[in-house]
Amino acid sequence: MSLSAAQASAFQANGGFTPSAASTLLLSALFAVLLLWGVWALRTAYVGWAEQRINQRQLLAVAARFVAMYLVLAFFLLS
Repeated sequence: MSLSAAQASAFQANGGFTPSAASTLLLSALFAVLLLWGVWALRTAYVGWAEQRINQRQLLAVAARFVAMYLVLAFFLLS
């Protein structure tokens, strides 16, 4: 769904920025939060593995889930 010229002009006049800039900002924030969450999850899994509370297979499963989620979101949101 695309904005008409009048809608885009009204958005920019009231917001002070273009709709594409708002989209870029929101997508950037989403991916930044996702990367922070991924670092936290991988670090937590690594600590669990280092302290022998989880095995190597579970650590790799956490890493694989994170990579898969990141790739799927990137495909859907950036295409």
